[in-house]
Amino acid sequence: MVSDTLQSDSLILIYDVARLMRTRTDRLARQHGMTRAQWVILAWLEHKPGLAQIELADLVEVEPITIARLIDRLEANGFVERRPDGKDRRIKRLYLREQALPILSDIRAYRHQLSALMSQGLSPDQVTAATQALLQMKANLTHDLNQAKA
Repeated sequence: MVSDTLQSDSLILIYDVARLMRTRTDRLARQHGMTRAQWVILAWLEHKPGLAQIELADLVEVEPITIARLIDRLEANGFVERRPDGKDRRIKRLYLREQALPILSDIRAYRHQLSALMSQGLSPDQVTAATQALLQMKANLTHDLNQAKA
């Protein structure tokens, strides 16, 4: 009976859904010779060009050295370029290169397919309600985390 309770526990379900999404995305990214983390970086840079590495590390929730290594690989493959910051010579700003555009197109298509798969059998109102609930949960946890840091 305990396993039935855990299978419907919201915390376990959120964890399981996130894990399944990561697993699927890892598999597809590997088929493109990349990692999920590299895909996430490209997606963020498409959304917010000119991020500094430290800003990107915060968004992706990894250590700055990890971002530096991931950017090194993306730069070596011609997908990203580092440019000096106009105000602070220690900072390098990150921008997408044209070679990243086909991969970004694949990432957008994959995200659309995954979203469609995940929302099968749900009404648009249910998807909206789930999104709103997740946003509130994220806000609650972010607020709590920020309070703990203070």
